[in-house]
Amino acid sequence: MSNNITAVTEELVLPIVKQMNLQLVDIEFKKEGKDWFLRVFIDKEGGVDIEECGQVSEQLSEKLDETDPIEFPYFLEVSSPGAERPLKSQSDFTKYVGEHIYMKLYEPMEGEKEFEGTLLSFENEEAEIEIKIKTRKKKLKIPFNKIAKANLAVTFN
Repeated sequence: MSNNITAVTEELVLPIVKQMNLQLVDIEFKKEGKDWFLRVFIDKEGGVDIEECGQVSEQLSEKLDETDPIEFPYFLEVSSPGAERPLKSQSDFTKYVGEHIYMKLYEPMEGEKEFEGTLLSFENEEAEIEIKIKTRKKKLKIPFNKIAKANLAVTFN
Protein backbone atom coordinates (compact mmCIF):
# COMPACT_ATOMS: atom_id res chain seq x y z
CA MET A 1 0.00 0.00 0.00
CA SER A 2 2.63 2.58 0.99
CA ASN A 3 4.58 2.02 -2.28
CA ASN A 4 1.45 2.79 -4.28
CA ILE A 5 0.79 5.96 -2.25
CA THR A 6 4.37 7.18 -2.66
CA ALA A 7 4.17 6.49 -6.43
CA VAL A 8 0.89 8.43 -6.75
CA THR A 9 2.31 11.26 -4.64
CA GLU A 10 5.43 11.39 -6.82
CA GLU A 11 3.26 11.71 -9.96
CA LEU A 12 1.32 14.57 -8.36
CA VAL A 13 4.27 16.47 -6.85
CA LEU A 14 6.84 16.23 -9.68
CA PRO A 15 5.16 18.84 -11.94
CA ILE A 16 4.86 21.20 -8.92
CA VAL A 17 8.53 20.98 -7.91
CA LYS A 18 9.73 21.16 -11.54
CA GLN A 19 7.68 24.32 -12.13
CA MET A 20 9.26 25.88 -9.02
CA ASN A 21 12.79 24.77 -10.05
CA LEU A 22 13.07 22.49 -7.03
CA GLN A 23 14.26 18.91 -6.72
CA LEU A 24 12.20 16.06 -5.28
CA VAL A 25 14.54 14.23 -2.89
CA ASP A 26 12.32 11.60 -1.26
CA ILE A 27 8.76 10.62 -0.30
CA GLU A 28 7.85 8.57 2.77
CA PHE A 29 4.49 7.27 3.88
CA LYS A 30 4.64 5.70 7.32
CA LYS A 31 2.79 5.13 10.53
CA GLU A 32 4.19 6.60 13.74
CA GLY A 33 2.21 5.70 16.80
CA LYS A 34 -1.42 5.85 15.76
CA ASP A 35 -0.90 8.52 13.08
CA TRP A 36 0.08 8.26 9.39
CA PHE A 37 2.51 10.75 7.84
CA LEU A 38 3.06 11.53 4.18
CA ARG A 39 6.43 13.29 4.04
CA VAL A 40 7.77 14.96 0.92
CA PHE A 41 11.39 16.16 0.94
CA ILE A 42 12.40 18.88 -1.52
CA ASP A 43 15.64 20.74 -2.11
CA LYS A 44 17.52 23.11 -4.42
CA GLU A 45 21.02 24.52 -4.66
CA GLY A 46 21.46 26.61 -1.51
CA GLY A 47 18.51 24.94 0.25
CA VAL A 48 14.76 25.56 0.36
CA ASP A 49 12.95 28.00 2.62
CA ILE A 50 9.71 27.75 4.57
CA GLU A 51 7.72 29.63 1.89
CA GLU A 52 8.72 27.14 -0.81
CA CYS A 53 7.77 24.22 1.45
CA GLY A 54 4.43 25.92 2.12
CA GLN A 55 3.72 26.50 -1.58
CA VAL A 56 4.50 22.88 -2.48
CA SER A 57 2.38 21.69 0.47
CA GLU A 58 -0.63 23.82 -0.59
CA GLN A 59 -0.49 22.76 -4.24
CA LEU A 60 0.12 19.09 -3.42
CA SER A 61 -2.67 19.10 -0.82
CA GLU A 62 -5.13 20.30 -3.50
CA LYS A 63 -4.01 17.55 -5.90
CA LEU A 64 -4.26 14.89 -3.15
CA ASP A 65 -7.79 16.10 -2.29
CA GLU A 66 -8.80 15.79 -5.98
CA THR A 67 -7.41 12.29 -6.48
CA ASP A 68 -7.96 11.06 -2.90
CA PRO A 69 -5.39 8.19 -2.93
CA ILE A 70 -5.39 7.85 0.88
CA GLU A 71 -8.69 6.74 2.37
CA PHE A 72 -7.94 7.58 6.02
CA PRO A 73 -6.61 10.58 7.99
CA TYR A 74 -2.93 11.46 7.62
CA PHE A 75 -0.57 14.39 8.05
CA LEU A 76 1.16 15.94 5.03
CA GLU A 77 4.63 17.36 5.72
CA VAL A 78 6.81 19.08 3.11
CA SER A 79 10.35 19.93 4.19
CA SER A 80 14.00 19.99 3.24
CA PRO A 81 15.95 16.75 3.64
CA GLY A 82 18.19 18.30 6.31
CA ALA A 83 21.78 17.49 7.17
CA GLU A 84 21.31 13.72 6.77
CA ARG A 85 19.90 13.95 3.24
CA PRO A 86 19.21 10.56 1.63
CA LEU A 87 21.26 9.57 -1.41
CA LYS A 88 18.83 7.85 -3.77
CA SER A 89 20.20 8.13 -7.31
CA GLN A 90 23.58 7.62 -8.91
CA SER A 91 23.68 11.38 -9.59
CA ASP A 92 23.26 11.99 -5.82
CA PHE A 93 26.39 9.91 -5.20
CA THR A 94 28.31 11.82 -7.89
CA LYS A 95 27.17 15.16 -6.44
CA TYR A 96 28.27 14.31 -2.88
CA VAL A 97 31.76 12.90 -3.54
CA GLY A 98 34.01 14.11 -0.71
CA GLU A 99 31.20 14.06 1.87
CA HIS A 100 30.84 11.87 4.95
CA ILE A 101 28.13 9.25 4.31
CA TYR A 102 26.40 6.30 5.95
CA MET A 103 25.27 3.32 3.91
CA LYS A 104 23.47 0.09 4.58
CA LEU A 105 23.82 -2.85 2.19
CA TYR A 106 21.38 -5.57 1.15
CA GLU A 107 23.96 -8.23 2.01
CA PRO A 108 27.20 -8.23 4.03
CA MET A 109 30.48 -7.19 2.48
CA GLU A 110 33.61 -8.15 4.41
CA GLY A 111 31.32 -9.31 7.22
CA GLU A 112 29.48 -5.97 7.58
CA LYS A 113 26.22 -4.55 6.26
CA GLU A 114 26.69 -0.96 7.46
CA PHE A 115 29.50 1.46 6.68
CA GLU A 116 30.23 5.07 7.51
CA GLY A 117 33.03 7.07 5.95
CA THR A 118 34.09 9.47 3.22
CA LEU A 119 32.70 8.99 -0.28
CA LEU A 120 35.87 9.12 -2.39
CA SER A 121 34.34 8.58 -5.83
CA PHE A 122 31.40 7.24 -7.77
CA GLU A 123 32.30 5.72 -11.13
CA ASN A 124 31.07 2.76 -13.19
CA GLU A 125 28.10 2.28 -10.84
CA GLU A 126 30.42 1.80 -7.84
CA ALA A 127 30.82 3.93 -4.73
CA GLU A 128 34.32 4.05 -3.30
CA ILE A 129 34.23 4.82 0.41
CA GLU A 130 37.05 5.25 2.91
CA ILE A 131 36.21 3.87 6.33
CA LYS A 132 38.14 3.88 9.59
CA ILE A 133 38.69 0.65 11.48
CA LYS A 134 40.15 1.69 14.84
CA THR A 135 43.27 3.62 13.76
CA ARG A 136 43.51 2.20 10.25
CA LYS A 137 41.85 3.57 7.10
CA LYS A 138 40.49 1.22 4.47
CA LYS A 139 38.99 1.81 1.02
CA LEU A 140 36.03 -0.23 -0.22
CA LYS A 141 34.31 -0.30 -3.60
CA ILE A 142 30.61 -0.99 -3.26
CA PRO A 143 28.37 -1.65 -6.29
CA PHE A 144 25.38 0.73 -6.46
CA ASN A 145 22.91 -2.20 -6.75
CA LYS A 146 24.13 -3.57 -3.38
CA ILE A 147 23.26 -0.35 -1.50
CA ALA A 148 19.91 -0.62 0.30
CA LYS A 149 20.03 2.84 1.85
CA ALA A 150 22.49 5.72 1.97
CA ASN A 151 22.51 9.24 3.35
CA LEU A 152 24.84 12.05 4.25
CA ALA A 153 26.10 11.62 7.79
CA VAL A 154 26.82 14.34 10.33
CA THR A 155 30.25 14.13 11.94
CA PHE A 156 31.29 15.70 15.20
CA ASN A 157 34.97 16.58 15.44
